[in-house]
Amino acid sequence: MLKVTGSAMPGAASLLPITVFAAADGETERPGPLLRDELSLYTAPSQKSQYVEPEAGQLEQSVATLRKSTEPYTEWCQGTYDKIKPRVQSVVKCGHDTYAYLKNPPKEFYPRAAVIGFTGVLGLFLARGSRLKKLFYPVGLMTVSASLYYPEQAAAIAKSSGDSVYERAVQSYAALEKMVMHQSKAEKGNDSETKP
Repeated sequence: MLKVTGSAMPGAASLLPITVFAAADGETERPGPLLRDELSLYTAPSQKSQYVEPEAGQLEQSVATLRKSTEPYTEWCQGTYDKIKPRVQSVVKCGHDTYAYLKNPPKEFYPRAAVIGFTGVLGLFLARGSRLKKLFYPVGLMTVSASLYYPEQAAAIAKSSGDSVYERAVQSYAALEKMVMHQSKAEKGNDSETKP
């Protein structure tokens, strides 16, 4: 019926990934024309296939074990990253703002900064002796000189820090009072039990 020869293009038959089915020499053709539904090209294959989950190999099992063992650590790292990320972004934003401010500073910025820095060095010079003096003198003198140059900002900082100090003092007083009241009630209970 069909004879395939490679005389026209000898290497082409080996490059084509197709299989040719031909009838044997002794076979006869089927009488009559074929209907379209009878051709295998137009019929849908039977749906007898079933998906079978492949078994996990040793590599897949070891990777799964490794992932399960490292999951708590990765969750901890993700939580820590989520907590730290906003702080780092605020520090980066502050750095960019500072850079933009120092790139084009106000007219008298550098002389004021020099005076404030000098008072800090003077505080270190005056604070001979204890470590507390070395901490408080420079910080105190720099705060005083900065408040002289920037009174509005100093007033705002003093007000906000004063409010926070007041709130902390009230909280600590309430906690101390609660502890003292609890101890005095416990002592009164012990005294009443010991007396006849």
